[in-house]
Amino acid sequence: MSNRTVWWDAGKVAMIDQRLLPLDYRIAVFGTVAEVVFAIRDMVVRGAPAIGATAAYGMVIAGQASTAEDAGDLVQDLRRAKVELDAARPTAVNLVWATARLLDAAERLAQTGATADVIRAALLAEAGQLADEDVAVNRRIAHIGAEIIPDHAHILHHCNTGSLATVDYGTALGIVRASHEAGKDIHVWVDETRPRLQGARLTAWELMADGIPMHLIADNAAGLLMRQGKVDVVLFGADRVAANGDVANKIGSYKLAVLARENGIPCYSVAPTSTIDLDLPDGDAIPIEERGPEEVTMVGDVRIAPVNVPVYNPAFDVTPHRYLTGIITEQGICYPPFTTSLRRAVHAAARA
Repeated sequence: MSNRTVWWDAGKVAMIDQRLLPLDYRIAVFGTVAEVVFAIRDMVVRGAPAIGATAAYGMVIAGQASTAEDAGDLVQDLRRAKVELDAARPTAVNLVWATARLLDAAERLAQTGATADVIRAALLAEAGQLADEDVAVNRRIAHIGAEIIPDHAHILHHCNTGSLATVDYGTALGIVRASHEAGKDIHVWVDETRPRLQGARLTAWELMADGIPMHLIADNAAGLLMRQGKVDVVLFGADRVAANGDVANKIGSYKLAVLARENGIPCYSVAPTSTIDLDLPDGDAIPIEERGPEEVTMVGDVRIAPVNVPVYNPAFDVTPHRYLTGIITEQGICYPPFTTSLRRAVHAAARA
């Protein structure tokens, strides 16, 4: 399956409503900054790259909603909108990266004497370019990452990193897709990814649409499969990568990386360089989002736990870099020492 997840539509940002999949395919449209914040926070849209593109369009909406006639006043309105958007989900660095890119573009134009309307038009062009670049970056990641996937490989994939998590094509799941398109005989173990079931609801849906052989498994089956020699490589995405290579990703990633190391299985995180945060020295500095208890106590509309049970629900965990074989980016595969290879990749992307 290859579809745009997020796009601009007549003055608003449109997106596939991922809360409803796989049973209901519906497009949601949002036209205010507050609505875009809701879409990100409530996971109408999810996945670091897709969140970044959505936030970029949120900045466009902020510019259009501003009544400022002066460029400086418009920039002030954009700064306020950035703060609001950035607070929607704290872990995914692509959100802050995207809003900063849009704000920087506006500030540079304002310094040249551009009018407010010129800046508004430029913001839309910049957001569209950011979205298009994401698709191109994903395809480069997929091409690079497919090289580490052997023929007849059994791949264990966590969460969802496909078209739905990006603007299109996908990161870790893009590697799976590219390997399949290249004619490799591959099979994917798709873990359900509690508590929001992104693997069961979204990854399984994408792989089945593409005709890629797969089996859905309970999260707790991963260790057994590894011990039985039925996993050749583990792939998952990233919501933020620290300078030393520690990776924040969907809760459960750390456990898989440790199991992979115990069983001698290569484990890769897959992320665009926009997800690398060189300002954070290590994973302990990454903010971890905590979400509501209903994600754990409910499955859909069905309660599975006692009423008022205490719940701890971190959305992400941090995988220490020592458990990763490599981090696959559009600038190549980063290997240890990550402090050197990640910085090199980020600088290469900036020059591209």
